[in-house]
Formats: sequence, C-alpha cells, structure tokens
Amino acid sequence: MSELSELIGKIVELGTPEMIYFGRLVEVNEEEVYLDSYSGWIVVPVDKVAYIREKDED
Repeated sequence: MSELSELIGKIVELGTPEMIYFGRLVEVNEEEVYLDSYSGWIVVPVDKVAYIREKDED
C-alpha cells in the first residue's frame, strides 16, 4: 500500500482484465480505487485491478 500512496495525486494508468483507464489517482481504500479523469470520476473495485502505475510521459 505504501507504493500506491506515493501515486496519490499523480496521473496513472490503471489496468483491469477488460480495460485500461487513465486519470489522477485520488484515493485507494480496501474496496475501491478512485480516479479523476477527463470524462469524470472512475471508480474501480480493488478486486478488478490488475495494476496501477504512473503514466509514462508522451
């Protein structure tokens, strides 16, 4: 969890088996991950998250 706390406030890539999301990581708790994206809030259940990493600069 400490690694994830370092990503709070940064633009991240969040991968699930179905989709890849991009947005600012706002919160991670025991049940859900919250991203603030261009199109609005994205809430992903923790058990669906395959990875979270800082987005590469393009």
